[in-house]
Amino acid sequence: MELTPEENALIGIKLALSWSLKARRQKVMTQVELAKRIHSSQPRVAKAENGDASVSIELLIRAMLATGATL
Repeated sequence: MELTPEENALIGIKLALSWSLKARRQKVMTQVELAKRIHSSQPRVAKAENGDASVSIELLIRAMLATGATL
């Protein structure tokens, strides 16, 4: 199955957010602490940081904001 350019871009954006989240989070808190801040679970945070396709962009952005990221 071939992906459209838009689908490829979306995957790239999600992966970039995941990698950035992991790097930011490691500097300021544990996965458990982040999970509590975003009302989620540690395994879900781990999935977010590892680029799991089941994680929404909304969760990635909420997690980034919880680590102190700004617009």
